[in-house]
Parts: sequence; structure tokens; C-alpha cells
Amino acid sequence: MPAACDSLLEDIEDIVSAQDVKPHDRQFARKNVVPKVRKRNSQKNVQADDDPPSDSIIPGAQKIWIRTWGCSHNNSDGEYMAGQLASYGYKITENAAEADLWLLNSCTVKSPAEDHFRNSIKKAQEDDKKVVLAGCVPQAQPRQDYLKGLSIIGVQQIDRVVEVVEETIKGHSVRLLGQKKDNGKRLGGARLDLPKIRKNPLIEIISINTGCLNACTYCKTKHARGDLASYPTEELVDRAKQSFQEGVCEIWLTSEDTGAYGRDIGTDLPTLLWKLVEVIPEGAMLRLGMTNPPYILEHLEEMAKILNHPRVYAFLHIPVQSASDSILMEMKREYCVADFKRVVDFLKEKVPGITIATDIICGFPGETDEDFQDTMKLVEEYRFPSLFINQFYPRPGTPAAKMHQVPALVKKQRTKDLSQLFHSYNPYDHKVGERQRVLVTEDSFDCQFYVAHNQFYEQVLVPKDPEFMGKMVEVDIYEAGKHFMKGRPLSDANVFTPSITRPLAKGEVSGITEVSKRHLLLYYTSKTAPPQGAQCYVMSLQLNIFLKRSLISICNIPKLTVFQCKGLFI
Repeated sequence: MPAACDSLLEDIEDIVSAQDVKPHDRQFARKNVVPKVRKRNSQKNVQADDDPPSDSIIPGAQKIWIRTWGCSHNNSDGEYMAGQLASYGYKITENAAEADLWLLNSCTVKSPAEDHFRNSIKKAQEDDKKVVLAGCVPQAQPRQDYLKGLSIIGVQQIDRVVEVVEETIKGHSVRLLGQKKDNGKRLGGARLDLPKIRKNPLIEIISINTGCLNACTYCKTKHARGDLASYPTEELVDRAKQSFQEGVCEIWLTSEDTGAYGRDIGTDLPTLLWKLVEVIPEGAMLRLGMTNPPYILEHLEEMAKILNHPRVYAFLHIPVQSASDSILMEMKREYCVADFKRVVDFLKEKVPGITIATDIICGFPGETDEDFQDTMKLVEEYRFPSLFINQFYPRPGTPAAKMHQVPALVKKQRTKDLSQLFHSYNPYDHKVGERQRVLVTEDSFDCQFYVAHNQFYEQVLVPKDPEFMGKMVEVDIYEAGKHFMKGRPLSDANVFTPSITRPLAKGEVSGITEVSKRHLLLYYTSKTAPPQGAQCYVMSLQLNIFLKRSLISICNIPKLTVFQCKGLFI
């Protein structure tokens, strides 16, 4: 789908045009660079030279704060942008106040999310911060008044985030909103092998495709992500292998609609999943993302087999949105309630204990009391353990925004009624006393427990024993709440490690291996050219390696060694 600004230019760049030399092109164009070595009289001078002042305009010397809203696809994009910026030498900080630049990665699904995004932009400007905008909001509506004069990185241009940040730091405004194509065919997006900083070093989020085949009348995301474009199966499998080699023990597959995967490249979701299952280590797990009913109906048998696999969570997110066929038709959802029930009933029969999560929109235009009661009956019948309840918000530019709206008070009351129904039942009470095997991956929100998940991706809280993190643990369930269970590890339980590789440290960049570090160190200290693999590594990460601080942070080279370097590999 063409970008919203195609009527003016295919790729708006206020400063950098397609013909201009890019910053990293200038860096690698030199045949030989010999840094001039200056003698240092004291260690104090060395420290001062390594840490430029925070207001320096030297690219790579600033601190960047990244905020992401929305789905796991957006979170994966944010991780990729953080990895590239850190590879270049920027410091990624969790302290917004100390940052020189804010990178705001937006979500356009709901109005409240966009409101938070807009307020963050205003706050950044009040605090005199440089700002770069990313995500679906500026991609879908780049001409909005509150975006004027600000740098924008499009959802398919995240591999160029370093350029945009660099120019923004210099005081310029850059907009990259074009589509990635190969011989006229739209690609799935930026490369999967880009450097990344995982928010959780134990969890890898892999986008298997971008865009979708639907045209839902309420959806604004389609304006940003466009039509379906799938990544090749081999690239996805390679990314999964790399993740496990870096200590990841859980993979999430994500996209706007995972069920539609491969329809544009002559393959399908089950084919991809069987390939991925082959490379998942024992004890590691795979979680499937959201799939709409139409694209899973023809694969029910194969999907049931895959969801029964011991290394795949028996979990599936299938949005129904409404239990009224007339409302589904107004939404252009391309299925009926009977189709949804067929999918759920089949999987519940063939995959005993499976967790089905779903979404409901309350107060869609034209929804009558009878329509809403049908939805209430559906929830009462299936008692979904995970239910995402959304009050309808008309999104600008969508067909649903022009339809006759349900009064705001009615929408709020229906949302409240459905929420009360959802909280009237406890899905896990019958599991108290069970013995379960769980994979521990993160801290609880209140930091009092570790969060683990069982085979059905049900949340189990376990004691905060550092030995458990990233491991499979056997527990006895002794308490159940609405959204979780609590497990007590067995005194003689085996703690199983899914991976023999140490997970990356929090904030460590994915893709930078110890071998690569040694190759770079060997060259910088002896003028010995690194092998071809290391050359590819340097080029692909676009490292600003002529800066001493980058060598120190990435290769962990002692500071004095850096000053003694006699050559530079380009």
C-alpha cells in the first residue's frame, strides 16, 4: 500500500535525499585511515577524551531514550532500532530525563495510545529534547499538525534509524516513509539479521510478516502496515537459530495476522512452524501470535498437531470481535460466528487444555442491545481465560469513523457489563493441587515473584530464586487467581536449562559474538585483516568504529590499547 504522503514525494527527506551520500557510506569510502596517536599525560585526560559532553553534536556520543506502545510487532521494531543505535555508539538509557533524544515508537490501534504518543511529543519539546518519531501513527498520518517539523522513521525503514537520529541530532528534520521493494514486489520490511537489544534477553520476538489481507472498517493499522508481505521461511529459521545461540529460551511469532503467513510467497503457516520446531532446543518454547479465523480454517488438522508439540505452547489468540454476524459484516471481518466456533471447538477437542484468547469490541457502530447480548452469551459459553475487551474508538480515516456511532455512555456501559462477566469466573481454580512444568522468563510486575508459563501459556508465579530464571522448573500449584496461579517448586525437582549458552546481559546487543570481538581486537592491535565473516559483521552493523569509544564499548578493549591502534579496517 502506498504511503500516505506519496502524492507529494515517494520518500520525504527534508535533508537527506536518495542521491546524497549517507553517513555510513562516507565512513566506509576511505581506503585507509591511520588515527593520529597523541600522548596522554594522565589517566584523567584519557577519561575526558572518551566521554564527550552530552551536548556534543558528534554522532554516537548522545544518550537515547526509547518508548514503545502497542503490539509485540511494534516492540520487536523498537528492539531492532535500539540495537542499531547501540551498535553505532549511542547509549540507550532508561532515564528519559538524562536522554538527549527521545525515540517514540507509536501505536495507532486506539485513540488513548495515540493520545499518550502526542503527550510524549509535547513533553519532549517542553524539556528541549530532540525527537524522532516511529511506528504506525506517523506512517499512517504523517501530515498531522502535531508532527510538523519532526523527524519520522517509517515502519519499513527501521534499518535506517541511525541516519535519521544522526541528522536529528544535528538539528535537521528527516522523513523516511517509503516502502521496501525488490523488483517491484513489496518486501516484509527491514532485514531480520539487524542488531537488536531484547527488552527481555530470554525472549525473542520474530515478525514473520507485515501487513494483512483484510480490510476491516475500524482498523487504522492497515493504513500503516499495508498489504501482506511475508519473510522467507529460511530467514525466519535462521533468526530463530541465532536467538537460541544467544541464550533465548522462548520465541514469540508475531505479525498483524500470523495465520495469513506465506499466502503471498507460495507457502503457509504450518509449513513454517514445522521448520521452526526442528530447531527449537529441548526445554525452549515457541508461542504463536494472533491469527484471524478465516486463515486457520483450512489448516485446523495441522495446527492441532503443532499445538500438541511439547515445544509449542498450546495457546492461540483468535479475535472474534463480536458474536453478531451483522456486526461482523459491518466490520468486514470475512467470517461468521459459526466459523469462529468451529475453530475453537475443533482445537479444544484435538488439543486438550488449550488456551484460547480472544478480543471483543464493545459499541461498534450499529451494535444493538441484541447484538451485544449475543456477545455476552458467547463469553458465558466459552469462559475465555484471556479476554481483551476494547471500547470502540473511531479512528480518523477509517470507514467506521463515518458510520452512525453508538452513544458514548452506552459503549462505556457495555464495556463495564462485559468486564463484570469476565471477572465473574475464575478459570484456574480447578488446577490447584496439580503438578506442572513451567518455563521461568521474567519478573512479576510487583517484583515479588518470577513469572513462568506452563504448557498452555498460563501464568504461574514462582519464588524469586535466581537459579530458576531461564529454566524449566517443576512446581506444585497451591493458589489460583483470576489471571495467574502460584507454584511451589519441588524440593527434589530437576531444574532444566533449555540452552547451554549464557543469555545476553540486559542491554547487550544481539549478533555481536565473541569470535567477532576477537577478530576486531586482533586487527586493531596487529594490523592483521579479520576474516571475511568479521568483515560482514562490521559492514552489516554499520559500526562507527573509527571512534575510540565504540571500540571500548563493543569490543571491551582496554582504553590504552585503543590509543595504540595503528590501522583501521574499512
